[in-house]
Amino acid sequence: MTQQTASSNSSLHAALLGLAAFAVFATHDVIIKLLGSSYSAIQILFFGALFSFPIISVIMMRDVQPGTLRPNHPGWIALRSVSGSFAALGAFYAFSVLPLAQVYAILFAAPLLITVLAIPILGEKVRLRRGLAVLAGLCGVMVVLRPGGAEFGLGHAAALMSAITGALNSIVVRKVGASERTVVMILYPMMTNFVLMAIALPFVYRPVPIGDLGLLAVVSAMVLVAMFLLIMAYQRGEAVMVAPMQYSQILWAALFGALFFDEVPDTATFIGAGIIILSGLYILRRESDSDVSSNKPVLRTRTRIGLPAGPRVGSLMDPSTKDPK
Repeated sequence: MTQQTASSNSSLHAALLGLAAFAVFATHDVIIKLLGSSYSAIQILFFGALFSFPIISVIMMRDVQPGTLRPNHPGWIALRSVSGSFAALGAFYAFSVLPLAQVYAILFAAPLLITVLAIPILGEKVRLRRGLAVLAGLCGVMVVLRPGGAEFGLGHAAALMSAITGALNSIVVRKVGASERTVVMILYPMMTNFVLMAIALPFVYRPVPIGDLGLLAVVSAMVLVAMFLLIMAYQRGEAVMVAPMQYSQILWAALFGALFFDEVPDTATFIGAGIIILSGLYILRRESDSDVSSNKPVLRTRTRIGLPAGPRVGSLMDPSTKDPK
């Protein structure tokens, strides 16, 4: 087998693993939507964090870096912790009240927002073509949101909040991730998410039967399964092959929405999503050129926006395969 053939096979395996990971994420979101018809997003997040503790604790025990649990950048870690919690809360609420395809279309704006936030926080220089791609993508968001239209509601605002805070979370990881212990990057967001949801839980709590508790446990497990699939994908191929697989979720949204929720995305959602996806793909391609971006903030965002705060794909990868930041 030639080196070129081996590289092509590796890239194909990486893409397929990425597709599998985002299929698991999409299935996770279907369960969130089902649970959201009975429980508050706060309660779902609380139990998700609770059931994640044992597995995440084992993951944190693997960290052999010397040091204490005191963060080197407490302000940035606090911002990451809070932004991660709000990103998950916004996404979970949006899934419960909006069609799946609309939520994904709005969350797909995160790479555009990451590109914008990287300018003041990371010192990224965005040239004309990437800037135009961001503007085009944001126009796509406006097509989906239809500001001033009767359909705009709290769910759309929650999804947009998730995209913004999720993008901020990713930028903070790029800013300080290289100088913080993995356990610190995991522990503080996880604890913040758990504490914030615990404080709000008494106001929204509803008794949970054993069957729904099982679904909540499955939700937590599915996040970890999808993340490990992504880890294997990034270990086998370039990020530019894996990252675009996130957009496959719009296909799962159309399928699952039709099968389980009688959802048929309207024309504006498909048009807006198409514009956003094309913009995001262009930004990924431009960042893959070494002379275009020094930080590659979108290309190195390896965990899906809108997940509960806690472990990220980059922090769980073998050190020899991770980027320096």
